[in-house]
Amino acid sequence: MAHFPQFLSSLTHFAHPRHLALFAVLATAALPSTADARVGGYDGIWNVTFATTRGNCSSGYSVPFTVTGSRVSSAGGGRVSGRVNRSGAVAVEVSVGASHANGGGRLAGVNGAGSWKGIISGDQCSGTWQATRT
Repeated sequence: MAHFPQFLSSLTHFAHPRHLALFAVLATAALPSTADARVGGYDGIWNVTFATTRGNCSSGYSVPFTVTGSRVSSAGGGRVSGRVNRSGAVAVEVSVGASHANGGGRLAGVNGAGSWKGIISGDQCSGTWQATRT
């Protein structure tokens, strides 16, 4: 890519609008096309279901999260804050009343998975989570 500016300066004969349009289309086609490689590639509402593997906490509880760019927030109920990076690694903190938990994992395409730990209704618990983008 170091020679790219030299390449562009050598394209002065492509100054015709039709050639520029073709070049723009070809340049766009050369960009990464997977959702994982784009900023905001995970945008949307994710339904996250929690399973408890340790502790006396309920399993199967689902919470909708919203992803906008790299930010994770609540899509309804509770306080959610977190981040997702370009490769899909996600870290989130959730609190509802006196209960709070944090978790991490990975989003890929329309699915995600990871682990969590926290204090739910006074009990220390941990487990796994599964997510699906709706």
